[in-house]
Amino acid sequence: MTLVSVAAPKRLVELTIDGATVSVTEGSTILDACRRLGISTPTLCYADTLTPVNVCRVCVVEIEGARTLAPACSRKVEPGMVVHTDSPRVRTSRRMVLELLGSSVDLSTAPDAQRFSAEYGAQPERLGGATVAQPVKIDNDLYVRDYSKCILCYKCVEACGEDHQNTFAIAVAGRGFDAHISTELDVPLPESACVYCGNCIAVCPTGALMPTTEFEHRLAGTWDESKQAEVDTVCPYCGVGCNLTLHVQDEEIVKVTSPDDHDVTRGNLCIKGRFGFQFVHKR
Repeated sequence: MTLVSVAAPKRLVELTIDGATVSVTEGSTILDACRRLGISTPTLCYADTLTPVNVCRVCVVEIEGARTLAPACSRKVEPGMVVHTDSPRVRTSRRMVLELLGSSVDLSTAPDAQRFSAEYGAQPERLGGATVAQPVKIDNDLYVRDYSKCILCYKCVEACGEDHQNTFAIAVAGRGFDAHISTELDVPLPESACVYCGNCIAVCPTGALMPTTEFEHRLAGTWDESKQAEVDTVCPYCGVGCNLTLHVQDEEIVKVTSPDDHDVTRGNLCIKGRFGFQFVHKR
């Protein structure tokens, strides 16, 4: 007789969010509970496929009895917890974070940040101050790095590290306004451990990391997402079966992504899957 080990079922935790009672499984976050209720909570550094690092702070919520606001993306639910996601204190905090970001970083290609800024009435121009403006880094044929758009969300670092690629080609170096995404020993990207999988591009929320094809179209003023069709297919390069989403504009593949909810890829691809589509355009 074969014995099968069965884990004990997780118990449900009941809490109240914005006056509504909700039950979620033990170990869930406040963000999970908010989503269960259909409450929209802004996030910039969070992704379903990455470990929460709590750095953007736009998802903070107010918990009754707590001294400080808590990040909804990582704070675990507790029985009887009473949460407010839209209190004056929460809105003020979120607005200030968005203003600080907008005053120092170029958010022109960050649609979520722009939408949140409008929703919370952020006015970054009132702060002025130093910015992280710098030249675009173009040192390979596959993608460009524009760190004047980087909000230091750590998502690229997580994707390059333990969460996905395990290449560890990049990390955050420096502190304060000197903090920046850097390769090991700050060597040029082509001399680093980077394998050009582009998984960092896939998770970047601001366009700081961008495929060269998209960058060149934007530079020429021809990038138009309203004219783009998305075609799902399977990568032809090997037998793994990675799902691809081809972004096609004017009969040209301008970008390749992969769905986050696909069991094989979880949004990740290799260099061939993400960038090896140029042969399609050869005549």
